[in-house]
Amino acid sequence: MKRINLVFIVFILTILSCSRAPNIVQWISTTENSPWSEIKYTEPENDPDESIDLELLPSQKQQKIDGFGACFNELGWDALNFLQESEREQILYNLFHPDSGLKFNICRMPIGANDYARSWYSLNDSVGDLEMIHFSVDRDETTLIPYIKSALKYRPDLKIWGSPWCPPAWMKHNGHYACRSDVVNDLPPEGQGREGSTQFIMEPAILKAYADYFIKYLEAYKKNNIEIYAVHVQNEPNSCQNFPSCIWTSGDLNIFIGKYLGPGFEEEGLQTEIWYGTIERPFIENIDTVLQDPVSSKYVDGVGFQWGGKEAIPLVHKEYPGMPLMQTESECGDGSNDWTAAEYTFSLMKHYLNNGANSYLYWNMILDETGKSHWGWKQNSLISVDSETKKITYNPEYYVMKHLSFFVATGAHKIKTDGDYKDVLAFQNPDGRIILFIVNNEDLSLQMQLLIENNRIPVTIPPKSFNTVVVQ
Repeated sequence: MKRINLVFIVFILTILSCSRAPNIVQWISTTENSPWSEIKYTEPENDPDESIDLELLPSQKQQKIDGFGACFNELGWDALNFLQESEREQILYNLFHPDSGLKFNICRMPIGANDYARSWYSLNDSVGDLEMIHFSVDRDETTLIPYIKSALKYRPDLKIWGSPWCPPAWMKHNGHYACRSDVVNDLPPEGQGREGSTQFIMEPAILKAYADYFIKYLEAYKKNNIEIYAVHVQNEPNSCQNFPSCIWTSGDLNIFIGKYLGPGFEEEGLQTEIWYGTIERPFIENIDTVLQDPVSSKYVDGVGFQWGGKEAIPLVHKEYPGMPLMQTESECGDGSNDWTAAEYTFSLMKHYLNNGANSYLYWNMILDETGKSHWGWKQNSLISVDSETKKITYNPEYYVMKHLSFFVATGAHKIKTDGDYKDVLAFQNPDGRIILFIVNNEDLSLQMQLLIENNRIPVTIPPKSFNTVVVQ
């Protein structure tokens, strides 16, 4: 009996030992001509003398991942409505369902018009209405609200945040939605703004009214059964654009947050987060202005970055450890929707996530075949819909996003990697699985030796490919 027990114990220990050894349980690869293909992994002969190319260090956890998403825009809703209902629903399923597709769980929306709105509007265009008597989301009830509700059918826990591109035009010195005079708008040259100044009228009554405007927005969406979990105070506050925009100095944004918006939310008992975003310049001193202010900083729950803000995020992550950080708008390209654009988007994802971002958001989910806004800029989208033929195209950037968002669970941690090869991102999900996103930008296959907790895993990465390798 003792001998049998001893054999049994050895057998169990052997099984447990084997179960702890890392092994590849799934491998998905995307090339330009073959998106989202499963590779059946067969471990090649392991040469113990080969050097290690990449070591994954799950014991060295970095930031927690909150999720992935994109932005709800009016022109996206229009493109979606070129299609039959079944086709629309399939796209929404592929974007939002928690068990399939991109699994988006954090999404942005504009407060009023942005560059991908049908035309200019705000939520209160009644000049001088400081009491917000004429505040209305009537237009949103025909566009953005049904768009968001269509997503919520598949993802009821979807987190929505909003940001204005422009306040009501009557709150600006030039009385116009644009900052820069151009042929695509009717702003006279004398009304043009200048970076380093503030276009918002910094009068107490107007600042108070603008804080109330945010509060009314939250209340109106709640009445439509949409909870807004956060607001970012201004889209790109330094960018003087020919489309809806409003430039602010960091000092004036600090006044608005600390003396009006924060206290307004506090007085109303709102739990909605206030983020200092979306920052599109590399100057950390503009962020310090708010985060080092003892009054304003207590209202700020995170910092959002896009475009040139990518140069600021490394230092912000270093100087303010623990501060939630978001990449708020992936750079939009020029409408090419090609493989090169996808490779560039991966480089952005790698930069932001290597520098502390807790979430990464794309820009336009869906556009028509032109990709153009009413202000003339042609941009990329995850999905294109041809307005004539109704053809649906899932562009390469859709798959770049999916290689992370499908596999990396909410609550995962980014983990440290070591080695000469840098086109990688690695995470550990709450269930313990390791998610390795590895990219080969070369025209030749890439043979690599991975090391995970003293276990070697040899892999061969296909040429010109995006890959997600799931390791148990």
